[in-house]
Amino acid sequence: MPAPERLQALNTNQDSPEAEAEEPAAEIPDADPVAAAALAADVPAALELLRSGELTVHGQLTDASNAVLYCSSTLNGVSALCVYKPVRGERPLWDFPDGTLAGREVAAYELAAATGWPLIPPTVLRDGPFGPGMVQIWVEPDQQAAPLLALQDPSGPEPGWLPVVEAEVGEGRRALLVHADDERLRRLAVVDAVLNNADRKGGHLLPAADGRIYGIDHGVTFATSGKLRTLLWGWAEQPLTEEAVEMLGRLAAELDGALGARLAEHLTAVELTAARERTAELLRSRRHPVPSQEWPSIPWPPV
Repeated sequence: MPAPERLQALNTNQDSPEAEAEEPAAEIPDADPVAAAALAADVPAALELLRSGELTVHGQLTDASNAVLYCSSTLNGVSALCVYKPVRGERPLWDFPDGTLAGREVAAYELAAATGWPLIPPTVLRDGPFGPGMVQIWVEPDQQAAPLLALQDPSGPEPGWLPVVEAEVGEGRRALLVHADDERLRRLAVVDAVLNNADRKGGHLLPAADGRIYGIDHGVTFATSGKLRTLLWGWAEQPLTEEAVEMLGRLAAELDGALGARLAEHLTAVELTAARERTAELLRSRRHPVPSQEWPSIPWPPV
């Protein structure tokens, strides 16, 4: 089950998706890491449940800046836990004036799915109790999984880790923030570069019970100017793997075809053009991008 302190009671009959219920909340359904991972991996079944199931809201994640509702979707007696982010619960962003957070979340999923790498949980755009919104399979992190981020001595990094940034951790002490030298994270770093992800925090990395790693929260992606903010800078300027180069070649063709047509339902023409240009630049350089000198390269807060 998700941490109870992150959820508050919600009355689906109230006018606002952020309104608290007057009555005590019903029991919150358990989120089993193994079951969640199995459903996230069964993409056709997950998408069918998300698109056609009946959504029931159980609570709201209170530490999110926009309305994020913890739900279940039930179809033919089968239920799946999911996240529902209604468009009407979004707060306007000055640097993302067009489209919606929900639309960009779905576009990010479509693009990631086209890579053939299972990096974002199945995600759809559909109507719900508070109107249209993004609905995504809930992935409960595996508490037994090895850590993906760590603080180490500034003289590091230790073997198996890559440096991100040196930071002050209190009382004049400094530490080196590192992330695992993990091929799953490296794939995500490549996809984030195409998405122009402005918010790849540590808390947006979910290790699933089946060994996969999923990235979540992609509402601030696809900007036309360089806004890549991430904790996955450990491969900056390193050559892309041959696997990544091959994937980007396929993705470039898809962006000019069926994938581009699907993304056009959620993105502006200039945003789609920028995504094509970022893909082409990665193919040209064959290297991971480096932090921008014109835009903060680390999200805040980082976790």
